[in-house]
Amino acid sequence: MTLVSMKEMLLKAKKEKYAVGQYNINNLESAQAFLQAAEEERAPIILAASDRIVDYLGGFKTIVGMVKGLIEEMEILVPVALHLDHGMSVERCKKAIDAGFTSVMIDGSHYPIDENIAMTKQVVEYAHSRQVSVEAEVGTIGGIEDGLVGGIRYADPNDCLRIVKEAQIDALAPALGSVHGTYRGEPKLGFDQMREISELTGVPLVLHGGSGIPVYQIQKAIDLGHAKINVNTECIKAWTRAIRKVLADDKLVYEPKVIIAPAKEAMIEIVKRKMREFKTSNKV
Repeated sequence: MTLVSMKEMLLKAKKEKYAVGQYNINNLESAQAFLQAAEEERAPIILAASDRIVDYLGGFKTIVGMVKGLIEEMEILVPVALHLDHGMSVERCKKAIDAGFTSVMIDGSHYPIDENIAMTKQVVEYAHSRQVSVEAEVGTIGGIEDGLVGGIRYADPNDCLRIVKEAQIDALAPALGSVHGTYRGEPKLGFDQMREISELTGVPLVLHGGSGIPVYQIQKAIDLGHAKINVNTECIKAWTRAIRKVLADDKLVYEPKVIIAPAKEAMIEIVKRKMREFKTSNKV
């Protein structure tokens, strides 16, 4: 299976009332874990690289080469999109597309809406001519993750409609109370605003900060038009717990494979559980 755009993937999910999970690559083993989980669950999947750690991972071309190589070697048959998460500029999005990413997010959410739309239109024009899907964000997702810091600022429905109509994006991430990183107490998503924006725009919605949101809220968000849910924090916390346990149980261990293998297995289980909660399993 070759890499695919996430456009058709998300349109199908929105129509059939499930959500495709986005799982962020932090190293080779995380990409392996996500692909293995997807194949075992027969679920479409979006692998993502946050723009803020792309260079740490070796650059755009290295990420594309790694993911394509794994898909071939692991004989992955489910649909896989490779997405740039929180693209920091038009130029970075273009660089990702040129390297072989099949989807990009341009994050102009910290700019006034006119600037956000102008940036997004440039990315869409470049991406769509190359069959690459584009996600944009309106409002501000709170929290801290991958060097991304923000306070919650709810999306304005009229701004959401403008960016969808004027920029012709494929997916919209409206800020509606979710946060990157760890929640303090139970999350409180803005379901009334969610319904309004979904009905107003008609495009697949994206929920950032999907880690730690109770299942009943996740499934309500799916019913209200979310077709993509981003998960990172739960995966890396499971990874860290597993490695800490290995090191605590055996003070003499030093082989990377022995240390890392349990962490990889922990992430596989997290992702498989998420796929079931998002109703993505057996959707290929």
